[in-house]
Amino acid sequence: MNITENGPVPYGTTTRRRPRWSEIRPLLQLGGLGGDRRERRLRRCLTIDDLRSLARRRTPTAVFDYVDGGADDEIALRRAQLAYQRVEFHPHVLRDVSHVDTSTTILGLPAALPLAFGPTGFTRMMHHAGERAVVRAAARAGIPYTLSTMGTTSAADVMEAAPGADVWFQLYLWRDRGRSTELVQQVRQAGVRTLMLTVDVPVGGNRRRDARSGLTIPPTLTWRTLLQIARYPSWWGNVITTEPLTFASFSDAPDTLAEMFATMFDPAMTLDDLGWLRSLWDGPIVIKGVQRVDDAVALLNAGADALVLSHHGGRQLDRAVAPLELLPQVVQAVGDRAEIYVDSGVRSGADVAAAVALGARACLVGRAYLYGLMAGGERGVDRAAELLTGQFRQTMQLLGARTVADLTEDLVSLRR
Repeated sequence: MNITENGPVPYGTTTRRRPRWSEIRPLLQLGGLGGDRRERRLRRCLTIDDLRSLARRRTPTAVFDYVDGGADDEIALRRAQLAYQRVEFHPHVLRDVSHVDTSTTILGLPAALPLAFGPTGFTRMMHHAGERAVVRAAARAGIPYTLSTMGTTSAADVMEAAPGADVWFQLYLWRDRGRSTELVQQVRQAGVRTLMLTVDVPVGGNRRRDARSGLTIPPTLTWRTLLQIARYPSWWGNVITTEPLTFASFSDAPDTLAEMFATMFDPAMTLDDLGWLRSLWDGPIVIKGVQRVDDAVALLNAGADALVLSHHGGRQLDRAVAPLELLPQVVQAVGDRAEIYVDSGVRSGADVAAAVALGARACLVGRAYLYGLMAGGERGVDRAAELLTGQFRQTMQLLGARTVADLTEDLVSLRR
């Protein structure tokens, strides 16, 4: 009994009855017990970080660390991600966002959203489907894909895997300019329309995780890797039973990453080499690895068509400026002379919206789709693209932006 000033009040009672099957049936959600287990795992991933966690469980440590790691103390890697945590949105309200248009153009071609898959090396090491899976997923998502000089599938095979895809090719200049010329010619013959020159690798960065794991390309069978075979039999089985894991652009690379960068790539490259490259290529040339305003201006004066503000995902010079934080300064200096892209630290569609509002034409991602690839092959890459697209659309709606052009600088600031 509950006692009040008016006297005792009896506790209430609950009337119970036998439930009808017609009332229980709508509550049952048992569809997830059957079907494809890999698809269920991917559907449970609601963020790129969820895909990262799944990738870590399904991939040998040395391979995961190659994707996940950075240079030295990984300060630049962390700061690039923290820069997006500094973003503060200032949304409009009472705007009709029942229908939003996420599409844009990138170098004159339509894209479903301001996003491109950036270049990553050794992609078939992460999953045997490799670059073919990634370009097909990019084509389905309606965005460009960039094949790397360090790719494990040729440009011709990538183009064949996804006819009609907007494929770019990322170029490292070798000491042997003759070989670089041959590679550019091969890429052109394959049908690639855009060349991306990476300029932030005069020498290789000090990637401690790779040094500690003893990573080689292809992975060699040591006592350490033999122990990992027991933990990741599916991954090793795919490596052993599919086409050999080699570089598609060259066949005489040293075994270790440090030796490769020390012997193959040219630390003497200068601004004059952009003119030489322009003499070989009449399509768009994008320069990746810009980290200063004056370099951005100089590269545009030398003939670049677009720039990627990038510190190689924190994998080269540690403590380098976070590209997102550099973006407003570069945009102010170059105006509308060229399209400016940004990479490093992009983990969500909200990150893409923030970068576009600060002046970027588009964002490039690498780790984001590689986590998907390691987590679930081609379907994992699809899931990464799906997450980024959905998050970007939702962020536009919450900001009151009906089109990409509505993502303006008044909608975003960076907290100090």
